Amino acid sequence: MGQIMGTYNTRHINLQSNEQPTFPPDVGFCFKRGQRKMIAREQDLISARIPVKYRDYCAHLLLDYNVCRYKHMPLLYRCAHERHAYLNCEQQDYVLRMKEFERERRLRERELRIKNSVHPCPY
Repeated sequence: MGQIMGTYNTRHINLQSNEQPTFPPDVGFCFKRGQRKMIAREQDLISARIPVKYRDYCAHLLLDYNVCRYKHMPLLYRCAHERHAYLNCEQQDYVLRMKEFERERRLRERELRIKNSVHPCPY
């Protein structure tokens, strides 16, 4: 995903959309967050010739969709369920990445606000 989003309003905190989070994953939550895991194996993706840009958390559904397309080649409408599952997963992944970006932005804003509001104690 080569898109750069959110950079206009986040220039003052030096945040790009393709950056990895700088805060621990549990900061800002009152519960333990699980780590996302790839379901598809790398060697399966290589053998299926899936391009690197599509090797994300939804790649296992893309594999299923490609298998279905191969089996039902002229009648691709038979793969509508697999296609829908893959596109739905991609959309949910996009939403999750945007939520992570917003979490990172808010935590950096908070850090900057705390850093700039340090006042000497009057007592």
